[in-house]
Amino acid sequence: MNDVIIRLRGITREYMMGAECVQALRGIDLEIRRNEYVAIMGPSGSGKSTMMNMLGCLDTPSAGQYWLNGHEVSQMEDDDLARIRNVEIGFVFQTFNLLPRASAMANVELPLVYAGVSARDRRDRAAAALTRVGLADRMDHRPNELSGGQRQRVAIARALVNEPSILLADEPTGNLDSATSDEIMRVFGDLQAAGQTVILVTHEPDIAEHARRIVMLRDGRIDSDRAVAPASCEAVA
Repeated sequence: MNDVIIRLRGITREYMMGAECVQALRGIDLEIRRNEYVAIMGPSGSGKSTMMNMLGCLDTPSAGQYWLNGHEVSQMEDDDLARIRNVEIGFVFQTFNLLPRASAMANVELPLVYAGVSARDRRDRAAAALTRVGLADRMDHRPNELSGGQRQRVAIARALVNEPSILLADEPTGNLDSATSDEIMRVFGDLQAAGQTVILVTHEPDIAEHARRIVMLRDGRIDSDRAVAPASCEAVA
């Protein structure tokens, strides 16, 4: 169907560690539709990190097919994968990865600099992305002038500035306290409500419950795949 943005068929990934062959992924079949909000979970050694690298086109499968937004990326060479990553995927990491001496605006503009976008367009698009994450009044602040939650929102804005097909977040609340984590998860929820496809990789069940679907990995296979009901406000009354 044309609303399927990610399709994995029979994805396996094997690594050689010395003389031992490690099977990180064992025949993964998965579909994710546009505008879904999916959390990928699993214990240590489940294949969760390998799955993130596969979805983010940072790695290629040993066997199987991966289609991303109509492109079969499983057979692409490194240069083509880099182009797909730049166009189709916005990455959000646990460690923010912001330039410490650059303003929030300059940090968000950076992917557009690499893409050769003009200075005026860069500024307009970066300002729009920062506004989307609630930082319209912090554009000229450097990272050391921002809270941890604000720094992660800058990182989210940077991931959004190229208008990617999917937003791929790897443990995005790992360096944040619980109140700030809730703040960041509300940002992801708002983005999904506005039409963004969000894929969250986490080991924290309470963070995964913010998504609308949880895919659990175990021993390189999908152990469960379940829908999550939206939080109800009835209990507050």
